[in-house]
This record gives sequence, C-alpha cells and structure tokens, in this order.
Amino acid sequence: MERRTMLGLPLATLVGSTSLGEPAGAATPATAGMVRAGSDHDGRPHRIGVSATTYKAVTRETGGALFVVEQANQRRGGPPLHVHHGEDELFYVLAGDYIVQVGDRRYPLGAGDCILGPRGVPHAWAFVGAGTGRLLLSYAPAGKMEAFFNAWEQLGFTPGGYSQEKDAALLRSYGMERRGPPIVL
Repeated sequence: MERRTMLGLPLATLVGSTSLGEPAGAATPATAGMVRAGSDHDGRPHRIGVSATTYKAVTRETGGALFVVEQANQRRGGPPLHVHHGEDELFYVLAGDYIVQVGDRRYPLGAGDCILGPRGVPHAWAFVGAGTGRLLLSYAPAGKMEAFFNAWEQLGFTPGGYSQEKDAALLRSYGMERRGPPIVL
C-alpha cells in the first residue's frame, strides 16, 4: 500500500502513528527542533546578503523535506531575481514592509502576508520599510539551500554585494540561476 506524503514526510510521521496503529518510529526526526524567538537553531546567527539570518528548521532534522530561516532586515534591499530549480520558496512577513516579485508580478506584503514562489519561477524580494523587517523563508524540499546559505556566508559576500560575476557559479552549483538584478527601490 502506498502512503500519502506531505513535504516528503510520511503522513504517519505527522499524526504519530501508521494506518495500522503502530508508532511512526524511524521516520520521526531525532529532535523536536524547538528554537526560541530571536535564536538560531545551532546557536549562532548568520550574515547573509542584506540580512541577519537565523536558522529555524534545518535540513538534517526534517530528513531533507524542509529548511526554514528568519531574516531580519535593517537595510532596504534584497537578493537579485533568481530561480530555484528544485525547491518551492514560501515568503511569510513577520514584521515590516516587503515587495516580493514572483514571475512578472510584484506584490507588496506586510506583517501576516505570505506568497509562494514555486520552483522554476523566477522571484526576488526586497525590504522596503523603515526600521526592522522580519521575513520567514521556507524551502520545500530543503534541497541544497542550507548548504548554499552556509557557502554564501563563508565566502564573505557582503550585504549588497550581489554581482553576476561572483554569484553565477555558486548559484548554479546549488541548483539555482540568476535571472536579473535585485528589485530597484
């Protein structure tokens, strides 16, 4: 019998037992993955692009099904227009004002708003507010996104330091492609 899945996890994992009543067992992540507000999953914040980033759900605890980060922005701007070939990306605004472009359309988003950037569709986002913005990004499946964020940070790309020359090979090696400049503010 084939089991239905959600985000690549067996349905039994999500409800706690299989259809036969036995415990979900092996499919359950090793840790619950609880992360306190303002904290990072591994206890250290990351600096990625124009954002201070904290990892909330990491690839290893979801079996590759999901990777979630919170990005705090104090500067206006965001990444260039790009496409993920293997991951859907959900943008959920926790605080502040953002513009998210999906395909050819731009959407103004505020606290509580969200939009899906489907895999294969070019997208970009930019913090456009005053003060601090907070954006929750979820990638499903996780793919290579956590590894990409770690590589991007280790290479020392500075805030606003996006350039076609620097990032084209890096993006390609993680299943992405640059499709244009950042959103012009």
